[in-house]
Amino acid sequence: MTSAYGGIMSAAAASTRCGRSIASGKIRFPALIIDSVESILCVFLSDGSFMNRNLWIGTVSGILSAVSFGLNPLFALPLYQHGMTTSNVLFYRFLFAVILMGGLLKIRHKSFRLKRKQLLPSVFSGILLAFTCLLMFLSYRILDAGIGSTILFVYPIMVALIMGIFFHEKLKPVTWLGMFCCLAGIVMLYQSAGSGKFSVLGVVYVLLSALVYALYMVNIRESSLRDLSSEAVTFYAMLFGLPIFLLCLRGGADLQLPPDALSWGCLIGLACCPALLSFVTLAVSIHYVGPTMTAVLGVFEPLTAVLVNVFVFGGVLSPRQIVGIAVILTAVTFALSGKKDAGKPADCPKAAG
Repeated sequence: MTSAYGGIMSAAAASTRCGRSIASGKIRFPALIIDSVESILCVFLSDGSFMNRNLWIGTVSGILSAVSFGLNPLFALPLYQHGMTTSNVLFYRFLFAVILMGGLLKIRHKSFRLKRKQLLPSVFSGILLAFTCLLMFLSYRILDAGIGSTILFVYPIMVALIMGIFFHEKLKPVTWLGMFCCLAGIVMLYQSAGSGKFSVLGVVYVLLSALVYALYMVNIRESSLRDLSSEAVTFYAMLFGLPIFLLCLRGGADLQLPPDALSWGCLIGLACCPALLSFVTLAVSIHYVGPTMTAVLGVFEPLTAVLVNVFVFGGVLSPRQIVGIAVILTAVTFALSGKKDAGKPADCPKAAG
């Protein structure tokens, strides 16, 4: 659901190992998985200067994070074809992701402790993340996944609008320009509804998903959750979001067992690839190139979803839709690259959930 990333900034503090620590010379905790990813990238990108290597490692990690998050439709659509409901798919996804993220917290010796003042914001984040995913996955049933993922990519602009309206942050001209260009791109998608799978209701689902996700980001940024590690924020958001899907399943009465091995594999893939792998590579990318550059690289997320939809599921895009997608991606990327507050969590366009 990779590529922004509320509360992810603490992941940038991870020390790196490539024969030596290239950051601070200290290893603060045993981040085994992240260190492994960095070490592999160091081997393949060992040529060139120190700065060039850092740039390449961060760039490749950011692209890998966005691509892995863009694979959501690859795992979700086969589950729909095998008769699983949206609530069942998301229940298993959140369940497996909680287990994996909890394991990552344990490996990295991160604290599970929540302060009393962090409990309510954590519950609220879980509800927001659950509805973000629910609305997005509902759209997959009636809207081309590539188009849906592209429209979802407008949420960084929604974050900027929320911060401007409710927290009195100054909205830059580039933000307004990006917003109007995104609206123009969405209109172009609508006008080409005759080709491929398109639904106005599906677009509404995705826009609501983007809005709820923007609220999720703002909640993390403006609450006591900003003091939690990014792993803990994600873990508790998924943990507290899990009961939402139990309610949708009438307390488990409508719970389906995956019908075959492929379905089990897709469910595990949803938890491993768009969640865990995306998070790990995201942390590496932010460490090396910063959150704004990582956010810009998030453009590969909707591009991946578009390619999966076309080449795996036989989706069809008209020339007008292709132009509309290009307009949206260019507008958001331009708006992100023009930000000066690169150190803030809201710069980042994706969460591991």
